[in-house]
Amino acid sequence: MQAVVVDTFLQAIRDGKTPSREEALRLANARGDELEQLLETAAALRDRHKGRTITFSPKIFIPLTNLCRDFCGYCTFRKAPDEAGAKTMSIDEVLAVARRGKLLGCTEALFSLGDKPEAIYPEMKTFLAQFGLKRTLDYLYDACKTALEQIGILPHANPGIMGAGDLKRLKEVNPSMGLMLESTSSRLMLPGGAHDNAPDKKPSLRLRTIAEAGKVRIPFTTGILIGIGESWEDRIDSLFAIRELNERYGHIQEVIVQNFRPKAEIPMRDRPEPDRVDMLKTIALARLILGGAMNLQAPPNLTPEGYPMYLRAGINDWGGVSPLTPDFINPEAPWPALVELEKRTREAGYALRARLPIYPEFITNEFVPAGLRPHIEDLSGPDGLVQERIERRMLPRAGAESAVHS
Repeated sequence: MQAVVVDTFLQAIRDGKTPSREEALRLANARGDELEQLLETAAALRDRHKGRTITFSPKIFIPLTNLCRDFCGYCTFRKAPDEAGAKTMSIDEVLAVARRGKLLGCTEALFSLGDKPEAIYPEMKTFLAQFGLKRTLDYLYDACKTALEQIGILPHANPGIMGAGDLKRLKEVNPSMGLMLESTSSRLMLPGGAHDNAPDKKPSLRLRTIAEAGKVRIPFTTGILIGIGESWEDRIDSLFAIRELNERYGHIQEVIVQNFRPKAEIPMRDRPEPDRVDMLKTIALARLILGGAMNLQAPPNLTPEGYPMYLRAGINDWGGVSPLTPDFINPEAPWPALVELEKRTREAGYALRARLPIYPEFITNEFVPAGLRPHIEDLSGPDGLVQERIERRMLPRAGAESAVHS
């Protein structure tokens, strides 16, 4: 692509234009100085809309059950009942982790679980039956409700494909929810693909769930997973699909750009992971496509040596980071210590602030049921972020003169 074309595209974006699909595809070829211009434009767009503050959500990670009916080529989380490490947590175990997290200042309980394990595993049906339940989604509701009411921590559930009824019910005990789109590419479901034995990863089903969440007004997290066999066209199409849903419903509160990491025990163990240029370019294109108002994040633990570089590409959030629990999806990748995350963010010229699982702009009557309001107000300050008295437990430098203020 000629430099003058890149200059023209990027100047138009700086002037407020949103790139078309064709323009985004051309920008995906940027190299050298053109790539630097792309990154600078994305970062400037972020700064214009978000200022010099980068957020994160202090969370506990609750793997409610790792039984799952899907078999994704990159997953180490899912287990069969007879495998070592197979586990469904009791409500008491959930509460024990939640109590410890609350003492450390965590405000989010991220509930991750396999998709509909009762559909293929009699063991899960037996487990549920002892509580008079038939579905894992019903057990999830009970766990979220108990953690919310007894501990005062805010659930954020990622249970997979759902219909309108389950979304409405879970909304009553979840200020926000999420489902990774991952990719709109149906090729990934072909034999040998990352999703060839994962019925719940069908793109149309995931897009439908995200749309249904919009209809019932749930602040929603989604995103793309790169390096799993998709093309640049697939990445851009996925970002445009997310943008279209948000333009229609206005409910997508954040978008994640996550990099695949190979692991020795997965079928995709020999697939190379995306390099840093891949991640930087994808993040920058996501910022341009989704706009400056979107909250955009990339997980710091999946690039432990180089995550501050993502600030150059336009992110404004580090996602959930836990001072207590590991990342059960990527157990080989520990979270950065919060004091280190604060230090490296500050050295890059930004202030680090703790947020709730629901972003401040979504704390409205439109998105928050009346029953959740008191729980959110107990934890949030006037700006909608985590109260400073809670934040100081984790970030002793928060509010210090050395921090950069927006």
